[in-house]
Amino acid sequence: VQLQASGGGLVQAGGSLSLSCARSGSIFGMIAMGWYRQAPGKQRELVARITRAGTINYADPVKGRFTISRDNAKNTVYLQMNNLNFEDTAVYYCNIVAVNANYWGQGTLVTVSS
Repeated sequence: VQLQASGGGLVQAGGSLSLSCARSGSIFGMIAMGWYRQAPGKQRELVARITRAGTINYADPVKGRFTISRDNAKNTVYLQMNNLNFEDTAVYYCNIVAVNANYWGQGTLVTVSS
């Protein structure tokens, strides 16, 4: 299984970016797909997650600004990020949690300039 993330880049504060993560390979017992981020000097943290049943959770700092979605036919999960601020600067990782495994993408850098 491979997760290929894309869409990061440099954006001014208040701007928007859209991330995507395409999965190749089959997964048994998928539980949830999501996005995490890791800022310099900080621990990796959950940004947003969508379960197999469609339940969505957002971290408090991104509520109302970020939207997670998925396209099952394309095996892809998306993260639409609006009204970005400097604190959103981080490497963003897509993640899939399955019954017996935890998969990570390679990370894509999002830099928000003030």
